[in-house]
Amino acid sequence: MNTYQIRISLRGSKPKIWRRLLLPADLLLPDFHKVIQTAMGWENYHLHHFEKDRTFYTVKLKDDFSWGMMNNVNYRKTKISDLLNQEKEKIVYEYDFGDSWTHEILLEKILPYDDQYKKPACIAGKMNCPPEDCGGMWGYLEMVEILKQPDHAEYNNITDWLEDEFDPEYFDLEEVNNLLKLKNFGCA
Repeated sequence: MNTYQIRISLRGSKPKIWRRLLLPADLLLPDFHKVIQTAMGWENYHLHHFEKDRTFYTVKLKDDFSWGMMNNVNYRKTKISDLLNQEKEKIVYEYDFGDSWTHEILLEKILPYDDQYKKPACIAGKMNCPPEDCGGMWGYLEMVEILKQPDHAEYNNITDWLEDEFDPEYFDLEEVNNLLKLKNFGCA
């Protein structure tokens, strides 16, 4: 099995929020979801799906009556290589259908298998992940602008809501990799 070099970019972000990962091509999509959550900095509070060719790959929820009305596939046994198998091929990952955080996933390179990357690793990235539930990209960009203006009428409300200091440019590669090492990702 090969090692994939994948770039994940958050659509609509300016400057671009992205991560570059090395991971096994046979990583299952449920585990890839966990890798994305960890590498990007999300908290896994919301639903998600992968999309390719108008087909949605996701977990089938109990009592999901709408399942048959959409082109859904239960992704439990689907590998990344089932969706991406040529360099420059893309899929979409959407997280939090309310805020609609849409990620473009690009297969940059197919590399020979490397035992060093039998567990996913982040090799590069830029910018901090938006906070959960901040209103999608539009709400996030507005929040970042307000944080630049301590005299803005909403500044105190936003800083109180954030609780911790938020730096939109923060990215720590070592921190991301330490979090990835703590996770258990299975391969097919």
